[in-house]
Amino acid sequence: MYKGAMFRDKVAERPRPDHLQSLFTSASVCFAVCILFSATAVAASGFLPARQAMAGETSDPVIEQCTRIGHKLGSVTIRQCLDRKLEDSGARSVNGQVIMMKDYPPLPGREPISRVLLIGGTHGDEYASVSVVFKWMQTLDIYHSGMFHWHVAPLVNPDGLLQRRSQRLNAHGVDLNRNMPTPEWHEKTRKYWDKTRKDPRRYPGEAPLSEPESRWLYEEIRSFKPHVIVSVHAPYGVLDFDGPPAGPRKLGYLHLQLIGTYPGSLGNSAGIQHQIPVITVELPHAGIMPSRGQISRMWMDMVAWLRENTPKQRTVDAYAAFDETTRKLMPSRAIVDETAPASPVAKPKQLLSSEPRSHLSGL
Repeated sequence: MYKGAMFRDKVAERPRPDHLQSLFTSASVCFAVCILFSATAVAASGFLPARQAMAGETSDPVIEQCTRIGHKLGSVTIRQCLDRKLEDSGARSVNGQVIMMKDYPPLPGREPISRVLLIGGTHGDEYASVSVVFKWMQTLDIYHSGMFHWHVAPLVNPDGLLQRRSQRLNAHGVDLNRNMPTPEWHEKTRKYWDKTRKDPRRYPGEAPLSEPESRWLYEEIRSFKPHVIVSVHAPYGVLDFDGPPAGPRKLGYLHLQLIGTYPGSLGNSAGIQHQIPVITVELPHAGIMPSRGQISRMWMDMVAWLRENTPKQRTVDAYAAFDETTRKLMPSRAIVDETAPASPVAKPKQLLSSEPRSHLSGL
């Protein structure tokens, strides 16, 4: 964040000697030139887009989002974000921030093996999950060969990340990884939440898909029909898997260790109910990046597994029944309706900064 300050001469006005007046004028001109040069240099270095550095404001939601990300994350500059050429998905968070996505489409003359949905930043305080997806996008920008059709969304929960004190939850105080449709959602998510002693960091929301971010994700799955979903989290330091067997045994330095399936989670909803393989990459640290070599080895192992193990026939077959499965998971009384009264799951009184920040009771 760059801060400027305006200084006013509070000395009573009085005539200045000619040589002092000349010196004052020269210093003022020098100061103005230095400020202009600094703004231009900062823009060129990637901290601020040049147009925004001079104008001071933007109207493009992608540029605005990249500016916020660049100011928040030490490992992703504004220029690096803009260079990924992300697009406005059309979806908005609770606070109206854009959910950005990039399509790496099939290339002429080559049928992709499968479709892959790669996401990060479901939990806003897991900084590394966003940054690693950006690093993998840099690789895709150079080496996308058409082997797979990718959809990539590096930040699913912009409201959670892009605030002064980032939080796991979205702006409604909902854990997006407990808001996906799963069997007996109201009963089982309430039982699970009671088990956590109503931990605000695990609040599942008022109904399945009550949140705009989770509604976007579910509709993206329904429309894109990925043969596999890769979701990046932190800080367990393991590899988790849900869906038709078998998942990868390792990705780089992360080894398979099944953590469990939770009501309302993406792994339960997409992996178990819709039979879509869900690979959860649990980085060891939320705020510390893996090394460049570790990021590269995870990527290479993931691509090798995708090449040999997708698409799974059970996944292809299950898409024919996607809408029917959704109706079973969300019977008419539970289908999201913004005009409907609140569900029996009561919203917690305390949601944000006073809560402990441990991640050790679920993804």
